[in-house]
Amino acid sequence: MLTSKQRELLLYIHERLKETGVSPSFDEMKDALDLASKSGIHRLITALEERGFLRRLAHRARALEVLKLPDSATTAAPPKGRQPFLPQVVGTPSPRSEAKEPTRAANDIPVLGRIAAGVPIAAIQYEIDRIAAPDRLDPTLHFALEVKGDSMIDAGILEGDFVIIRRSPDAQSGEIVVALVDEEEATLKRLRRRGQSIALEAANPRYETRIFGPDRIKVQGVLAGLYRRY
Repeated sequence: MLTSKQRELLLYIHERLKETGVSPSFDEMKDALDLASKSGIHRLITALEERGFLRRLAHRARALEVLKLPDSATTAAPPKGRQPFLPQVVGTPSPRSEAKEPTRAANDIPVLGRIAAGVPIAAIQYEIDRIAAPDRLDPTLHFALEVKGDSMIDAGILEGDFVIIRRSPDAQSGEIVVALVDEEEATLKRLRRRGQSIALEAANPRYETRIFGPDRIKVQGVLAGLYRRY
């Protein structure tokens, strides 16, 4: 799935390519999405590349190719006067009008959606499944998320695994956490404290460590276990 910003940028690039045959500049994309800096556009484009929606063409300036559009997307340009996206924190109850009511058991842990082990993606905020909790874990204090991406493979966390997360608003340096970035995107990374900054560190050399100010990161929980289906 795409975040609202990723989807909005993809549709904007698609419309510009249709109209002019040339992809927009980073400044034009920044202004269209009301972002403060071009670094946010770079992050969104990287995320769209990771998910197979967009491709940068080598040796050509401002050359982007839209490979596919999200399901049920319209080709209309994103409205300029849109309402701001108001994300929900992992673990906050959400409407389940489109979710099938899962079978419950007293020792089951709710699966609340998917989490990125790679470029951050928005986490689904309603319960989509349940898995049996290990005996030592209290189901009322934990939730699970399905892993998408490969940035934590050197920590033994593979795409398709389910990470079991202990609900917590804080973590020790070195722990693997679910982190909410800029109140919008959730990611699974190792947290490191570097003075007044917070580093989100991958366990795959293909991914760079990202550094944030403390006000940009909210810890949603700490890794407590791993569930793998065969």
